Amino acid sequence: MTDELDGVRDHYRATGLTERLRTVLAAVGPEDQLLTPQQLGTLDQFHTRGLAATAELAQLADITAGMSVLDVGSGIGGPARFLAATYGCRVAGVDLSEPFVDAARYLTERTGQSGQLSFQTASALELPFDDGRFDIVLLQHVAMNISDRARLYGEIRRVLKSGGRFATFDVVSSSGQPHYPLPWARTPATSFLLTIDETRKAIEQAGFRALAWHDDTGVAKAWFAQLRASGPPPSPNLGVVMGPDFAELAANLGRNLMEGRLGILTAVFEAASTNS
Repeated sequence: MTDELDGVRDHYRATGLTERLRTVLAAVGPEDQLLTPQQLGTLDQFHTRGLAATAELAQLADITAGMSVLDVGSGIGGPARFLAATYGCRVAGVDLSEPFVDAARYLTERTGQSGQLSFQTASALELPFDDGRFDIVLLQHVAMNISDRARLYGEIRRVLKSGGRFATFDVVSSSGQPHYPLPWARTPATSFLLTIDETRKAIEQAGFRALAWHDDTGVAKAWFAQLRASGPPPSPNLGVVMGPDFAELAANLGRNLMEGRLGILTAVFEAASTNS
């Protein structure tokens, strides 16, 4: 397991990320100028369909003001900042990549949201929180890097209150082996895909009941087709975060979706009572 996590850390190494972000944002405004989460949207939403997917998942999870939310695999904090600004909730983020966490804290200072948000470096398999701490847990484009799904979903269940909700938006296996490199793995060594049915079984076995279950592969394919038709990618700044080959990684994800090798799952689950 240690070797697996080391491989994932290497993929998301992002050395010098905060300084690169500082340079890019200098074109937006001076360092002391507060930015909005929307202004950072081309930098901090690097999952399929970007901010639109996060907004839809949050609505499906029925997030409301005052809730305590955990974003597992929070990256550089884009979804967390959007949730806090939109719903008035408190959000904690954890990510395996220390550079991502440092960048998340920096960008959150730039949006003036540090009072609502916190980020720390941690593994999704050992969440640094007490049992029953959160009302909502989000997981977006993270599970593909984790082989021990029972432990992953078990940890999410542990930190959720009974009746709390787990919202996931992830890539699933469909038919055949995918083409690499991909946004989460440049080789198969750190890619651990399950089918839609296998994913649902693993989540339910961890103590969850499905509330919403959507195969969003068609929506994702349409999004990629639109991007392809519109020419150059609309968010070249994503390469600042994921590296100069990000365009190739994203293009391969689109290709795999179009060829039916991969799919996209959106789902919300309720944490069953531990006494039931």
